[in-house]
Amino acid sequence: MYVNVRNENKLVELWLTRTEKEDKVFRASLFPVYQRYNAQGFLVVLYLSGEEDLYPQTRDLLLYNQRRFAELDVQATAQEAIPE
Repeated sequence: MYVNVRNENKLVELWLTRTEKEDKVFRASLFPVYQRYNAQGFLVVLYLSGEEDLYPQTRDLLLYNQRRFAELDVQATAQEAIPE
């Protein structure tokens, strides 16, 4: 497990490996960590390792967002061109 405490943002990131993710006893042992940081006003975020390859998933998401923003830009430009 990797723990990243961001004091300036009041955020705690817990990154679990695939093995830790599947271990119910380990996951249950995290409850006191949640309680301790929540009592201090932190938001605790749990990241679980996935089963897919990160590179193509990230690439596809970025490409989708790029296309979507381009579509929205074209729509906004078209709306501005319509006389009222």
